[in-house]
Amino acid sequence: MAREIPARRWLDRSLREVARRDDPPSAAALRRRRWVTVAVVVVGAVVLGVSLRVEPGSPWFYPLTFGLAAVWAGGAFASGRLHLGHIVTDDPQDDDGLVRPVLQPILIGLALAGVFVLGALVVREIGPLADQVTGIMEFATEGSLPVLIVVTAVNGVAEELFFRGAAYAAIPRHPVVWTTVAYTIATLATGNVMLAFAAVLLGVIVGLQRRVSGGILAPILTHCSWSLTMLLVLPPIFGLR
Repeated sequence: MAREIPARRWLDRSLREVARRDDPPSAAALRRRRWVTVAVVVVGAVVLGVSLRVEPGSPWFYPLTFGLAAVWAGGAFASGRLHLGHIVTDDPQDDDGLVRPVLQPILIGLALAGVFVLGALVVREIGPLADQVTGIMEFATEGSLPVLIVVTAVNGVAEELFFRGAAYAAIPRHPVVWTTVAYTIATLATGNVMLAFAAVLLGVIVGLQRRVSGGILAPILTHCSWSLTMLLVLPPIFGLR
């Protein structure tokens, strides 16, 4: 029977204990990542702002959101090589003491979603903030729910490919901070303060996971588990479904 891992140790492995550091890139590769990153942030912010300013139910919503995912993912792969990453494990079957992060990031995403749900119960009683949230959630009540689930998952994957993949690797100093700032600035293009606030909290968590694991798998799983939970849970809280 496997030895029980204390909660603090579990969190250290998920968010603090670095399993593998990035290999230092060549000067040419770093310049390429930086130029691609800057260009894609600008284009992505514009497309994101336009996509969330269309009317709920608009036929342009799906093309714009999938187009945004293509911008993030295309920029990520164009910038250079990406890695899935590993975290530290005590499992004796893993000779190198490393394992792909799967369960931990999903649980962290669900826990983060739980914090947001508790916050939503407060926010819905504050008129201006509630309006900001319902402005986002109106898109989650239009159209087919299975399609919205696909859209949410695809965009979550694409955002992490770019921000915790390409952008993170392009920033040699304090990448957790700067990728969170970049992600928040891009999100501010929507004009929605609550969405930007969520971007700050999510950005810090997935940034720490990227730092620990050296790859994009953990951030992707956390982002998708968080965003899909928000898609399904928040609309009923605000009386939209």
